[in-house]
Amino acid sequence: MKTPIKGSCTLVGAGPGDPELLTLKAVKAIASATVLLVDDLVNDAVLEHASPNARIVHVGKRGGCKSTPQAFIDKLMITAVIEGEHVVRLKGGDPFIFGRGGEEVENLHKVGIDADVVNGITSGQAALTGLGVSLTHRDHAQGVLFMTGHAQPGAQGPDWPSVAQLCHQQRITLLIYMGTSRSAQIQAGLLQGLPAQTSVAVVQNASRHDQRHAVTTLDALHDTLHAEGLSSPCIIAVGDVLTALRALKDNSPIPMRCAA
Repeated sequence: MKTPIKGSCTLVGAGPGDPELLTLKAVKAIASATVLLVDDLVNDAVLEHASPNARIVHVGKRGGCKSTPQAFIDKLMITAVIEGEHVVRLKGGDPFIFGRGGEEVENLHKVGIDADVVNGITSGQAALTGLGVSLTHRDHAQGVLFMTGHAQPGAQGPDWPSVAQLCHQQRITLLIYMGTSRSAQIQAGLLQGLPAQTSVAVVQNASRHDQRHAVTTLDALHDTLHAEGLSSPCIIAVGDVLTALRALKDNSPIPMRCAA
């Protein structure tokens, strides 16, 4: 006999870090939740929108750190929904951009649970906006490519020379998530298809009060990361849209915010 579904589940993007970048729809979902399963990169200030009666469970998911097993998170979601809870799975950035949201929705569907998804501003977008840089400035880029630098266990990972050739030929801005631990391999691969002097920016903690960044060239990417002490969570941006920023030779953050 099929277990009746009494509750509901919503995957909510909490944005890159600045709590003011939440969408109205996200705020409403958080406020209505009876259970919140919260990722590690979500700003604690976001939880001020939660009901005082809500149960908040921190289920850390962060590259390079001890993480809650995905299977355990899925089980928590499913069990709570079946018990009649209104579950919000709160994720940093956007659930469907390197946030495992697709996997979680699929696992919920397998047991007959329909999930709603509320998009959030992804950190790659916020990172460059915070530097005053347009991802798609029409004088410099015809598109944007979102890539992960973190390969699945046992997988080979992205073909960086091919990615570089595509970006160079089509004038595409490249955004790399979770790439700091593999910066040397990424740099070596991209140099096979992009000029050594291609502009690069690395942004840590995008949109947060402790945001840091460095602007450099592709041939100095790995050394710059180590010299500046930049580590996860970071966005690595590559492309001609950054050329004007590099020309300023000023690594102080520009006070801009992206609007939700």
